[in-house]
Amino acid sequence: MTESSRRSLQRNPSIIDRKRRTTIDVRIFLAAIAVGMAVSFGLGVVLDIDDFLSAYGTGFYRRVIKDPKGGGIEVHQKRRLPTAHLHELGAVPGEEVPQEEHDLYEHHVNYKSPSYENLGGAAVDVAEPAFSEPTNSSSGEQYNPSGHHLIVDMKNLEADFLNSEERLAAAIVGTIAAAGLTLLSYHCHALHPAGVSCVGVLLESHISFHTWPEEGVITLDLFTCGPALLLPVLPTIERLFGVPRTKTVTKDGITTEEKEEVVVQWSHELRGFRPAHERKNNYLDDSSDLYQDVMTRLHGLKKMVLSTKSPYQNIDIWEIIDTQWETPSYQEGVKLGFTDDDPRWTDWRYATPTRDLFIDGMYQTSNIEDDEFHEAMVHPSMFAHTNPTHVAIIGGGDGSTLREVLKHNTVESVTVIEIDKMMVDIAREYLPALSDCSNFIGRTSNCFDDEKVTVVYEEARKWFYEHFGSEDSSEKEKFDVVILDALDPAGNKNKQSAMLFMDEQFLANIYNSLSEDGIFAAKVGLAPSIVDPPGHMGLQARREKFMLMIEQHPSTGIVLVYEENHCSFGQPAAMLLACKDVSCRKEWYAESDDVDYRIYERIVDTKDGAPALLHYDGSTQKFYQHPSKPWETVYCRREPMPFECAYRGLDKNKVIHDLIVGDEEKSSFSLETVKDEYTGKNYTALFATVDIDKGSYIMADDVAASFIIGDESIDNLKNNVKVSGGPGKAPVIEDFIAFIEEHGHKSKTKGNGQNIVEMGGSHYIRKTSDASEANIGRWMPPHPSGKEPTYSPVYERHRLPFDVFLVATKDIKKGEEVIRPENLWS
Repeated sequence: MTESSRRSLQRNPSIIDRKRRTTIDVRIFLAAIAVGMAVSFGLGVVLDIDDFLSAYGTGFYRRVIKDPKGGGIEVHQKRRLPTAHLHELGAVPGEEVPQEEHDLYEHHVNYKSPSYENLGGAAVDVAEPAFSEPTNSSSGEQYNPSGHHLIVDMKNLEADFLNSEERLAAAIVGTIAAAGLTLLSYHCHALHPAGVSCVGVLLESHISFHTWPEEGVITLDLFTCGPALLLPVLPTIERLFGVPRTKTVTKDGITTEEKEEVVVQWSHELRGFRPAHERKNNYLDDSSDLYQDVMTRLHGLKKMVLSTKSPYQNIDIWEIIDTQWETPSYQEGVKLGFTDDDPRWTDWRYATPTRDLFIDGMYQTSNIEDDEFHEAMVHPSMFAHTNPTHVAIIGGGDGSTLREVLKHNTVESVTVIEIDKMMVDIAREYLPALSDCSNFIGRTSNCFDDEKVTVVYEEARKWFYEHFGSEDSSEKEKFDVVILDALDPAGNKNKQSAMLFMDEQFLANIYNSLSEDGIFAAKVGLAPSIVDPPGHMGLQARREKFMLMIEQHPSTGIVLVYEENHCSFGQPAAMLLACKDVSCRKEWYAESDDVDYRIYERIVDTKDGAPALLHYDGSTQKFYQHPSKPWETVYCRREPMPFECAYRGLDKNKVIHDLIVGDEEKSSFSLETVKDEYTGKNYTALFATVDIDKGSYIMADDVAASFIIGDESIDNLKNNVKVSGGPGKAPVIEDFIAFIEEHGHKSKTKGNGQNIVEMGGSHYIRKTSDASEANIGRWMPPHPSGKEPTYSPVYERHRLPFDVFLVATKDIKKGEEVIRPENLWS
């Protein structure tokens, strides 16, 4: 120690004392802490500290909630102690708060209640929860980070009700009780100058709302964790909160008070992150039509007509009016006497609600807009058959498909194989228009009651196996048309319905049930888009498998696809038909006037004289004849890419060489007279006036001008010659027939019964039987397999170009004659 340090200590001896005292104090302090902890722990074990704290008001209490299955669950909660209200903060004790200051702040209802608000006479039930508490996270729905959210907006409500904290609080309690939920506490605040905001804390989550008394509006939301839907509580909310306001109405000098109609808007959403298996099995999952079209749409009027579950499926029927877009139909306007400039034409309040049917959450049809869809699904296949007499419908429990089939007077019997009798009964009661045949002459009031109809309540795969799955089924009466009216293959959560699209034996049995020229038709979901991946990779993988099964079945002649845009699906609906015989192509590609004539002959008359078909006619069929571009695009994404996909359009890098008469500079060809060295006769031949590269297009303009004539038209011309007295009696017709036979050829599209006749300079191209001499050929070469695929939207879309366009098969030098093989189109 230095000298200076000693002097310092001598002057301040307390420094040493303080250091010594500090060391002793810390030790004593630590020892005291240890003893105190031990004593506290012992008291907690012996005395049960929760009871101790609760009994002596230390700010905590223990609440035991009874489990319905027995026992109890302890819930430890912080005790709500009385607190100063916002309007009392800063006030002088003993002095009343001025009213003007009171109004500036919110005030609380009976805020001194320690845990629950006084409900104005309504009892508070600190009750058991509506569900049993799980013992581990794997067994309890509520542990999932998900829930149900119900949002409700109401207007035209009574102002006094919307401004009454006690009445609103009572409505909360009633709602929670009806929902089977557990109310822990609620808090209501009145606002200046009017209005109330309330929140109720639930064991399951919360309920809250805000009111606007002057406007008569309340907005409410209820959120719960757990598996239970909140839709069942909606009628209770409407009843307890829907207190209508009155308005003064004076009519004929008499003034009365009338209650206004309460307008309710609501949406229901599945919130959070749900396990994959739960999403897959929940028909209200966010991928379902019912969820998207009804549950989550806040704007609009929605009324649940029926929600039930049959032994096989969930069935929901809703009445809906979209208040943003809905307008009265033409028929409604006429019935109500609207004038041309009547503003009611655009007022949704004069529109009839649509009644929509959902099966397992998937939209099926409606009572107003079903005609377009079911006419599109039924009549193309029925008219593709020349005489459909025996028809089978798989599914179709709503009756719409049956109704359309019975419009054909050729039909002698219809067999409906529907697994769900409850679906048929519900449709007859709640959607009677779908099976209404009362306006068709010769039919019963309800289509299901027609003597031609047999309804079999059985699983379709089982029924077809029992009737057409054995070798002796060849002796049974066959169907001319079988229509599969099941849920769409994509997104189908109904196991039995989904199997209809995946069971190869079922498909084989359907083919066994068809006549030799029979047709199988099915709806196959929504039409593809050009951005879709290959069928087997996307959402339509099940449809792709189904179509491949049909394409590869040995009894399939052709597969045709088409779509209908007016079906209320948001996207075009996709349809498919498969013909056992390619001859159905002739009916499929019939001209619109021919289809209209067959409609006139075949479709039954109506009692009121109105057309039985509202949507389908010859022009509609013309639209169906060519698949849309997306069908072709997705088809060509198959691996490996189908051969014909390389010929979806002319190659812009290739040159088109045309014959232009009168313009030698632009023309690539010239016509010259040549003497045949064998016959000595002169003929007109086509020569190249420029060098033509291999692969160039030959006389595209001329061949595109070819005309098409059907086999029936040619037969009619020949019959006219016979009627005229035989050969030589009708020279003009005979010459025309000869020209067709010389310069025409059969379409390469089998079964369509069409002939292409060249009218331009291309018919001067000499034919040769020596293939090596020819220097031009078909643009679309024969398929490498020797047979065109049964399904190809490429062939169906481009059949005319494939029937006419020519290319150079080798380099053609200037001055060479253009020659084609004799069997070019055979």
